[in-house]
Amino acid sequence: MTKIEEFVKEQADKNGRERTSLMPILQAVIHSERYLSEEAMIAIAKELDLSTADVFGTASFYTFMDTIPRGKNIIRICKTITCHMKGKDAIIETLEDMLKIKLGETTSDGLFSLLQANCLGWCHKGPVMLINNEVYPEITPEKAVEVIQEYLKKG
Repeated sequence: MTKIEEFVKEQADKNGRERTSLMPILQAVIHSERYLSEEAMIAIAKELDLSTADVFGTASFYTFMDTIPRGKNIIRICKTITCHMKGKDAIIETLEDMLKIKLGETTSDGLFSLLQANCLGWCHKGPVMLINNEVYPEITPEKAVEVIQEYLKKG
């Protein structure tokens, strides 16, 4: 049994093996592995007696369930109309220039991935940037640069 198969079995023992256990197990794998590998999704499907298509379909539906490896720090910029009207494109351009990547890419050192998210729930404080689990409301291009510089200091 592989490491991921053991982890999935532990999560199924903890959360149950019903269809309703799928989301908590997917979330646990993401928390542990930082993304959902094909191997992990196959292990989950076997453990819960679901089709791999069902597991992949669920995982790929949700923005925050990455099915490819991402950087250590995942930057998500809200792409709603509210954040768009408040200047999210300028923030994305600034981050792309600073990090030397395009939207959807990861820096060569693996420190940052730059993505968009459908709604981060902060419309009243947009534009919003989320890095991992930290929310940065009312972000400007200048503030975005300052925030990224702080993350660079941490490594």
